[in-house]
Amino acid sequence: MSETDNVKKPSPESIQEAADLLNAGQLVSFSTETVYGLGADATNDVAVASIFEAKGRPSFNPLIVHVPSIDAAKELVEFSPLALKIANMFWPGPLTMVLPRRDTCPVSKLASAGLPTLAIRVPAHPTAHQLLTACKCPVAAPSANPSGQISPTTAEHVRDGLGDKVSLILDGGPAEVGVESTVIAVTDEKITLLRPGGITREDLEKATGSEVAVASKDSEITSPGMLLSHYAPSCPVRLEAKSKNEGEAFLGFGPGSEDFETLNLSPKGDLKEATANLFAMFHQLDKTNAKTIAVASVPNAGLGVAINDRLKRAAAPRG
Repeated sequence: MSETDNVKKPSPESIQEAADLLNAGQLVSFSTETVYGLGADATNDVAVASIFEAKGRPSFNPLIVHVPSIDAAKELVEFSPLALKIANMFWPGPLTMVLPRRDTCPVSKLASAGLPTLAIRVPAHPTAHQLLTACKCPVAAPSANPSGQISPTTAEHVRDGLGDKVSLILDGGPAEVGVESTVIAVTDEKITLLRPGGITREDLEKATGSEVAVASKDSEITSPGMLLSHYAPSCPVRLEAKSKNEGEAFLGFGPGSEDFETLNLSPKGDLKEATANLFAMFHQLDKTNAKTIAVASVPNAGLGVAINDRLKRAAAPRG
């Protein structure tokens, strides 16, 4: 996408411009390895409130705070030995940890929805790292889309969804991972998976040697991504589809859906490719004015767990 007034490619000048806007309380969208974030100075109550206003986001749904390093995270939250071990293994990267706020934590309570914990991560994307380093403040940044709609994996998705609600969009290209970060809570020596994402439960268990529990669907909302109806296109979504009905758009996976006019998450059945394509293809199908989006079955293993989590939330009854 060519540059416009509020869409710019990352450069020393545009990174500094974005940092200045954040420090002035404005909203900036930037590329990460997961999806595009809608960033605001996390220490500025009014700026954080503008995220909720721009997204139409429920105030009880916490935001993820992004920092450039583990040392920067240590100034905001308390790390148990296990949490620090996980941070050293997976940061920078697509993993968010929910950890206790320090008494001196300057992050707005609105960003953590009044909870005594903070959802925090160190992103791996160079644009995100450069911006976080330049602005010298923690940045609260949920996905840069209207709340409940499809998450953005390109700058164009952000522009189409939020328009002039964002002062500047840093266009770092398509998101590599394509779904939001994995979110875990770490309490003492216990790990609980709150939201599946680009790092799987098996990845965590293998790396840490610790069992990872899974939060129940009825759990209290303690992190981003726990609302049931979420990541949804404008029309209903039908799961486990084996064929396409009249008036439907069809989203396939793997071989076997060639008979339908369709987009295919991965014709060869590659879950990593499917993860990266998920939201972008939802955006494409959402523009077809279909009555329903029918989605083929996706294996519920590895990254398929994160894909199916997003699909179930997209198909959930709308509140």
